[in-house]
Amino acid sequence: MTTRSNPRPRISKKTVIVKKSRIEQAEKPTRTSKFNDDSQSERPFKSDRFNKPEKSNRSDRFEQSNRPSRFTKSSSSDKPVKILKLKKRGNNDDSNISSSTTVGKTKILISKNKDNTVRLNRYIANTGLCSRREADEYIAAGVITINGKVVTELGTKVSPLDEVKFNGERLQSEKKVYILLNKPKDYVTTMDDPHAKRTVMELVQNACKERIYPVGRLDRNTTGLLLLTNDGDLTKKLTHPKFKKKKIYHVFLDKQLTKSDMDKMVAGFELEDGFINADKISYVDEVDKKQIGIEIHSGQNRVVRRMFEHLNYRVIKLDRVYFAGLTKKSLTRGKWRFLTEKEIVMLKMNSFI
Repeated sequence: MTTRSNPRPRISKKTVIVKKSRIEQAEKPTRTSKFNDDSQSERPFKSDRFNKPEKSNRSDRFEQSNRPSRFTKSSSSDKPVKILKLKKRGNNDDSNISSSTTVGKTKILISKNKDNTVRLNRYIANTGLCSRREADEYIAAGVITINGKVVTELGTKVSPLDEVKFNGERLQSEKKVYILLNKPKDYVTTMDDPHAKRTVMELVQNACKERIYPVGRLDRNTTGLLLLTNDGDLTKKLTHPKFKKKKIYHVFLDKQLTKSDMDKMVAGFELEDGFINADKISYVDEVDKKQIGIEIHSGQNRVVRRMFEHLNYRVIKLDRVYFAGLTKKSLTRGKWRFLTEKEIVMLKMNSFI
């Protein structure tokens, strides 16, 4: 067996570590920091690049700041918050406040409309002259003036102090009127229909001098509660689908409604315009199961009739007995009455079920 005259020396792990440490301690090239032009100081090329200061804790940043922390509750010994109210010009009613914010120790209440202005077409419609769409046509035709100047630009805004005239006659906001009608059969719920024999407006034509219109629609063969008013804001609240006002109908069917079909109506199903279901449904008479009471919140067109037709039932008679907190108690078919102040407040405050 031959041996090498000059065997390669073994390198231990300890030796490798020592060599590494010597390399790390060796002088490394330096360069001038581009972040400090004034001092022209030099820093290591790589070693200090990764020695970034540790990020401070979120709570530490809030403690160092002079701003109030949202993580700490104010003690009872704190000074009371100062409240600044930014309201509509010339209006001291707090109901105009739409939101609030706090800056330091000052709470600011922000108003809905700083200058109390409205769009011109809405102002004209509120006077009872015409609808908003017709008002836009009058504006474009140049028959509307504001403070003596002709206005033809759509979207123009006016304030209550402005003088608005139509063909030289000043327009003023009219009194709000609210009428509840127990609609009879064979009357169309529309303002004017040349193809209809009778409209609901004929039943209330002598009720007031203001221009009122129906809130929502009822089919020609559907009877029951119908509200008429000239209050556009309330009309939107009662008819827009997102508000989902409660309605109860008394339904007369051509055959008895089975329990299984009643459960299907509560569970819901798809119609051509979307999913629909009844909130509540029950028999009006346990003996005569052709009479049904149904509660819905949907505003879809002819929804009650279409729901029963979907399950192969035909509606013989449909009567709306409840609408947004209003009932037809002591109101005979074809008659109308003015809403009471209590009912008006209830509708505006949305304090009904």
